[in-house]
Amino acid sequence: MRYRTIAGTDLSVSEIGFGVWTLTAGWWGDHSDEDAAQMLRDATDRGINFIDTADTYGQGRGERIIATAFPGAERDRIVLSTKFGYDWESVDRSAKNHQPAEHCFEPNFVERALHNSLERMGTDRIDLWQLHNVRMEHLQRDDLWTLIDRVRAEGKVRSVGVALGPAIGWLEEGVYAMEHLPIEVVHMIYNALELDPGRELIETARRTNKSLLTRVPHSSGMLEGKYTLDTKFAANDHRKHRPRAWLVNGLKKIEQLDFLTASGERTLGQAALRYVLRTPEVVSALPNIYDREQLDEFAGASDVSDITEGEAARIEQLFECNYGLEREREAGLATR
Repeated sequence: MRYRTIAGTDLSVSEIGFGVWTLTAGWWGDHSDEDAAQMLRDATDRGINFIDTADTYGQGRGERIIATAFPGAERDRIVLSTKFGYDWESVDRSAKNHQPAEHCFEPNFVERALHNSLERMGTDRIDLWQLHNVRMEHLQRDDLWTLIDRVRAEGKVRSVGVALGPAIGWLEEGVYAMEHLPIEVVHMIYNALELDPGRELIETARRTNKSLLTRVPHSSGMLEGKYTLDTKFAANDHRKHRPRAWLVNGLKKIEQLDFLTASGERTLGQAALRYVLRTPEVVSALPNIYDREQLDEFAGASDVSDITEGEAARIEQLFECNYGLEREREAGLATR
């Protein structure tokens, strides 16, 4: 495993991280607490030391699993990241309409969220504390940043990040955070099929000396190279709700990426990780890991060859071509 240092800190993180989302959301199969904790321990045995969760993942379950996996001194084996900003405890989970949680960045709420996260994870500090799917109005709250400065000084938080989302986008928030706020990390969606707005965020990170995390590096599984036209998703799988065109068009795109695996030395899933990691500002990529076969494959991405300049240029050329075709298709539909 290769490691990178978060800018402005002494935190060295594995370039392949583990997002606890897959073990707690129920969208990638069901995992018992025991199995989920063992998956995390297996990941550290493969050199993965960066574990990313959020207080809302499984309504606190993701953080509790970390405490189970890494009790006591075992906590020091990992660089621990969690997120805050959703008032998920106020949502009536018995409601059949699955009412989403509302954002809340009131300082009293945020400080209580911090205390609860520390307690659930059984730790006295959070290595990276991220504002979860934040909006511009939240970033511009002076009282929030006053609180963040204080909990940093108290040693409860070692570094701060801004997680953008949930859907791809949020360029303005990412640029503003890196240019104007005391953060170390921006967490974004970026992969070989979805280069924007990641490319501009990368340029901003380079200019401002910030670090980046990338999630969805496999474009919702498309770049794992396992889908076919016959692929069926489980009823509780979020991809089941995507239109058929997403699968059909995605398969056409990855057919054009055969050159990444022609040597037989790396899988498409490993090549996709090496592509996002060719950017030095990206300190860790967070693939969706939900079984041990994937854990072995993705952790092994540190052992395969890097993406060459020529390969990267072909990926970007294909993106521009596919983007242009999609815009033409949309324009044609709009004029009918």
